[in-house]
Amino acid sequence: MFTKILIANRGEIACRVIRTARRMGVRTVAVYSEADAEARHVRVADEAVCIGPAAARASYLCGERILDAAARTGAQAIHPGYGFLSENDRFADACAAAGIVFIGPPAAAIRAMGSKSAAKTLMAAAGVPLTPGYHGDDQEPAFLQRQAEAIGYPVLIKAAAGGGGKGMRLVERGDDFLAALASCQREAISAFGADQVLIEKYLRRSRHIEIQIFADTQGNCVHLFERDCSVQRRHQKVLEEAPAPGMTPARRALIGQAAVEAARAVGYVGAGTVEFIAGDSFAQDGRFYFMEMNTRLQVEHPVTEMITGQDLVEWQLRVAGGEPLPLRQEQLDIRGHALEARIYAENPEHDFLPSTGRLLHLARPPESLNVRVDTGIEQGDEITPYYDPMIAKLIVWDVDRHAALARMRQALADYRIVGVSTNIDFLSRLVACPAFANADLDTGLIERSRDFLFPAHSEPPQSVFFVAAVAGLLREHAAALARASQSGDPWSPWSLHDGWRLNLQSRRTLTYRHGDTRHEVLVAYEADGWRLTLGGESVLARGRILDSGQFAGQLAVELDDRRLIASVVAVTEKNEQKRHVFLNGSNYVILRDDPLHLVAAGGTQGGGLTAPMPGKVIALLATVGQKVDKGAPLLILEAMKMEHTITAPKNGRVRAFRYAAGDQVADGAELVDFVDGEGEP
Repeated sequence: MFTKILIANRGEIACRVIRTARRMGVRTVAVYSEADAEARHVRVADEAVCIGPAAARASYLCGERILDAAARTGAQAIHPGYGFLSENDRFADACAAAGIVFIGPPAAAIRAMGSKSAAKTLMAAAGVPLTPGYHGDDQEPAFLQRQAEAIGYPVLIKAAAGGGGKGMRLVERGDDFLAALASCQREAISAFGADQVLIEKYLRRSRHIEIQIFADTQGNCVHLFERDCSVQRRHQKVLEEAPAPGMTPARRALIGQAAVEAARAVGYVGAGTVEFIAGDSFAQDGRFYFMEMNTRLQVEHPVTEMITGQDLVEWQLRVAGGEPLPLRQEQLDIRGHALEARIYAENPEHDFLPSTGRLLHLARPPESLNVRVDTGIEQGDEITPYYDPMIAKLIVWDVDRHAALARMRQALADYRIVGVSTNIDFLSRLVACPAFANADLDTGLIERSRDFLFPAHSEPPQSVFFVAAVAGLLREHAAALARASQSGDPWSPWSLHDGWRLNLQSRRTLTYRHGDTRHEVLVAYEADGWRLTLGGESVLARGRILDSGQFAGQLAVELDDRRLIASVVAVTEKNEQKRHVFLNGSNYVILRDDPLHLVAAGGTQGGGLTAPMPGKVIALLATVGQKVDKGAPLLILEAMKMEHTITAPKNGRVRAFRYAAGDQVADGAELVDFVDGEGEP
């Protein structure tokens, strides 16, 4: 076994590998970019080496610098995690040439499966069923368009070297093909350094089922059962679970054996995942088709660990050290059900656009045998535009799927983040969605459940404003006590913040806003609390901060005979006093209107003509002076290796572009000078 390894990655996967290595008595070396100097994976490793500036191409994708760091620190092996260099055959070869063990498959296996096109050719020769499509080398656009027409729309354009949903476009009709192809190729170049694509028939109501395989250097190969990864947005996984709902033992054995044979066909060693797609007839006939093989550890590997009781990173280290697999196929079994939710810094209501910023407040659900949080982010850390915006993976386990769903709902309710937009509320709706709860799964679940998952905006319940008021009053009282304790007369009644008045009842108004609606909470001080009145409803309110037990640090609020547990986080952003009220599993964001704090009410520019986040202008799609219709594409912005199209908010003309292709832009930067209607350009 190794005594020291280097982790050539960052974030939660680096922390995940470090945790297992430490348990095994193996020392770890972290590498980091200048943007990650204070990152959690740097803090928890035994050693850390800076390998370059923020851009991944100059740091985490620079194999020479990583190998130099390994040599300088005496690391015997390199764990690549996932992404970055994990499926780079040249890096695997370079490790071997340097006498350093690559904790992954042989370079030849990576090459064989690294191209989706080559992998499908290999699988076809081995008799594994394939989705109808074109996987050849001719990449001339007109030829690819003819292939798409022959296959029949809808089709998927997929980067041959891709993964993680990047470099992938769904095309519903021929008129959209060439533009989708160009966009797909640009994104593929940015993410993977290669623009070759393949074309496949898009299966409607399809399920994404993958098999975890493991092989050693002695010729042993097993599968650790399946995961269902059908729930996706932008072709990227959001919720994963194991085992797959509705999978019979016979089908499990069949698809598992197909995955093992695929691994044997390329002389595989280590952890890998063979991915299959199944059409809507899977429940009846069990037919499935090979998609690709990921020659690395997957993001969703924890659900497999939870149902098998195995540590797959430990298996990786042991196999890379020359040991045989810890267990044979017949020794592996499934226990219970596990779910994984990916917590992202993104805005689901704006097409899941990534969000950047500092995490001003972060509270995770308590971990246990049933709840696990894999993360590389802590309170105070920043989500930057340089890397993937995943904050954490939330994994739950229980005896069956029904119980695991209940665990996930509670764990999501206990997750509280302020500072960036997140998908936590969306995930809470997703696990409660009837289609998901009833295991009616397919890759289009989010789209077909849109009405449930994206409900119309409504005003928060009255209790949200009452809780916000109690939190503010408690905060004022605590501040008054603190000031009194520092004064010359800490017991002076004049230091109390109890609303006492001579011969009068003290009253005041706390004003909040949600959207364009003002909510005025009338506060009357009483001997045993506050009488709060809002919109005709009046309650006697009390509150205190809990200092022990499961809810330590949260707020206990009594509204008449009703007791609520909540958290209220106060932050000031862009001259606005925000109150994040975490109540009953939801995060309500309201504004505090302070009459002594003037807030400019100026509107924001409509139509998305400002940059929604930092990024780079990739292409201008209109010309200055051009008349365009509402929804017409104006320019393409790249951020976090994904493309975002800025469109016309209404019919009008482009007066000017503020940036040229290739320019970097800041969050909120004005991109297009746009004039409505028939006005002069």
